[in-house]
Amino acid sequence: MFAALALSLAVFFGAGTAPHAPVDADALAKVDVFEVTGLIDGVVASGIERAVERSSTNGAQALVLQVNSRGAVIDEGRMQEVLLAIRNSSIPIGVWVGPSGAQAHGWSTWLLAVADVSAMAPNASVGKTGLPFLLDDVPLSLGEATTLLRSGTLDTAQARKQGVLRLEISDEGVPVLRNMLFALDGLTVKGKTLDTVAEVVGDDGAIVREAATTRFFKLGTLEQLMHTSSSAALAYLLFAFGLALLVFEFFTAGIGIAGFVGAVSTLLGSFGLAELPVRPVALALLVLAIIALAIDVQVGIPRVWTAIGMVLFVIASFTLYGSVQEDELRISWLTLVAGIASMALAFIVGMPSMVRTRFATPTIGREWLIGLEGTASTDISPEGEVTVQGARWRARTNRATPITNGQPVRGAAIDGVTLDVEPLEGAARDYREMRKPR
Repeated sequence: MFAALALSLAVFFGAGTAPHAPVDADALAKVDVFEVTGLIDGVVASGIERAVERSSTNGAQALVLQVNSRGAVIDEGRMQEVLLAIRNSSIPIGVWVGPSGAQAHGWSTWLLAVADVSAMAPNASVGKTGLPFLLDDVPLSLGEATTLLRSGTLDTAQARKQGVLRLEISDEGVPVLRNMLFALDGLTVKGKTLDTVAEVVGDDGAIVREAATTRFFKLGTLEQLMHTSSSAALAYLLFAFGLALLVFEFFTAGIGIAGFVGAVSTLLGSFGLAELPVRPVALALLVLAIIALAIDVQVGIPRVWTAIGMVLFVIASFTLYGSVQEDELRISWLTLVAGIASMALAFIVGMPSMVRTRFATPTIGREWLIGLEGTASTDISPEGEVTVQGARWRARTNRATPITNGQPVRGAAIDGVTLDVEPLEGAARDYREMRKPR
């Protein structure tokens, strides 16, 4: 009797002084998390497949894909490979559309259809899947809402009621990733019972639930740069501005920062356009537009080729992307206006001025050019170019007298980098009063 009493007292006081229960969250198998953000392109598709393979071999008990994506720009065959990798994985895979306000639109919605467990954060949305998607010749299903989601969207509460989600949660959804781990605890998936929550006793004796350790993975720095360049607006701007900088560097007769930045921008833009459904004709028009704009840059005066180039550039900008996931690839009006206005400013004002300044003959102390004879290099009506003593000048007619290409001229005055000239023969105050030849 005394022995039993002593044992009871020992247990009582021992329990009161134990700071923690033997179960520890650190002892639980890890849960991997991979972020899927932006449009699903080739880079993200490869990242998802690597995440599945990595989690299958690194001792993780589950993989959670944190999705916030407006759609996919890969073709149907490549998307099928990604979905099969998720469905046929050896470990449980959950899809969480989060955080709050996130979306899984377009083909990104099908990630929920093949995942073992799916959930959404409050104010998240799914939908706009388009035409039925086949996997192993069988249409994917999103419950009762499959047909509705082809053109519409559902929020968290609606998706739960329509059977889209594969996890018993409240209408408010799963607000943070920690709650996703709590919801996974105890589920049996692919023959494995998930153990994602540990219960420990705090210093005050209360039971505290701790989630298993999570390991976060995302695209590498270079991959993230390539993925970012696959944005519809950014790929368009990088490619166009990159070519413009290369033209600028060509006419500066040297290699500098502009050339380096232009080359990098063009490469990134080319990669982005290669990942997106681009219309080949529109891409060709974009290149031709830059070539046309460059023709007039070399003479330092915007002329007909500048107008042709701007027209081609506007047409290419509005027709660049194809019909695949077209709603998600539409360039905003702000981007279009910024791109077209910047290109016009560069090729109508900036580059011609740079060329004239760099290659023009200095005017300081050159007043003696007044009276020298030269030859018109272009038609001058009222502006053009002349050659005087082997140097090309931007020229302007004196007293509105028109001058044709190859006609002899005489310098009449200097205005900055512009030489006012008059014809060597027949110079006049206006068209009606011709001066007699000397």
